[in-house]
Amino acid sequence: MEKTFVPDRSAYEFILGRLPSDGPAVLATVVEAEESTPQVPGASAVIGAGGLLFGTVGGGIVEARTIRAGRAALARRRSRILSFNLANAYSAERDAVCGGRMTILLEAGPGENRPALRDLVAAVGRRRSGVLATFVQEKSSSVRRRWFSSAGRGPAPACRPWARFREEAAAAARDGQPRWRRVEGGWLYLEPHAPAPRLLIAGAGHVGRAVALQGKLLGFEVTVVDDRPELANGEAVPSADRFVVGPVGPSLARLLLGRDAYVVIATRGHRHDAEALRACIRRPTGYLGMIGSGRKVGLMREEFLRRGWADAAEWGRVHTPIGLPVGSRTVPEIAVSIAAEIVAARRSPSTNRSFSPVRTETSERD
Repeated sequence: MEKTFVPDRSAYEFILGRLPSDGPAVLATVVEAEESTPQVPGASAVIGAGGLLFGTVGGGIVEARTIRAGRAALARRRSRILSFNLANAYSAERDAVCGGRMTILLEAGPGENRPALRDLVAAVGRRRSGVLATFVQEKSSSVRRRWFSSAGRGPAPACRPWARFREEAAAAARDGQPRWRRVEGGWLYLEPHAPAPRLLIAGAGHVGRAVALQGKLLGFEVTVVDDRPELANGEAVPSADRFVVGPVGPSLARLLLGRDAYVVIATRGHRHDAEALRACIRRPTGYLGMIGSGRKVGLMREEFLRRGWADAAEWGRVHTPIGLPVGSRTVPEIAVSIAAEIVAARRSPSTNRSFSPVRTETSERD
């Protein structure tokens, strides 16, 4: 089964934040994966002298052998490239994974590339996408990294060897797919990164809080919108990253939306659902869902069409009643059904465009 590439910055953040106290280490990164493999390109693990410190490259045989090779690379202070053929030859071994092929880069001394990792983390924190370029020099096995920003900032044309990779890095940013290939003098790995998708929840009630938790577990940047400051805060909704306190409709109208925004409308008693929906229905989103019974949805649809607030096609893209039909009854079950529907929308080929070079932000309009 083909796995979707999902960039993971957690190992880089670990190196930036905790590696100095943990001593020397090796960064293991999956740079190539074909057919059936336990992980995808971008999966990373940090290995120390005592073994695995953080992350995973898939577990089982692959991880065990990577850890052994990583400890040896650390002792020699020399980076190397590992290749795995997970065909039937491994099937007799415990925890074997049969099928594809994997290539893993073992980077000895990843701390030397902290500037590029800092650039990556800072750019994504500002909701800017780009590509982390890694060049492995063949003769010395040295590993050098640079950050190419989709906003146009990156190594200057005179900066060698990076200038020759600029166009290919831009292409990787556009299609959102990693690339590993042989180049003159070594190997090149391009890993695109984009800001986390945004989950905007209108309503800080029971369902809103439960959906916020699911969204956080799924890697979304969670924003909760509500006019009750006693509920829209970090103590009441610890899973949220941001709160907008104020009238629901106008607050949503001031937020910038886009294909990376997934909107869930679940206001208290559904009193503000219509104004929340009006603020979003004619604007681009990756997902727009509203909680409610079939009767309520039918009446609201009639009103929206009659008043010209939406046409039939615009209403047709609203997921309502919300969530996949899994027979959910409790609040946690309802939240799971909503989260599952959001995942389905996010992974749909027609909406999975999170690596657009166009910058999006969560800041409010003036």
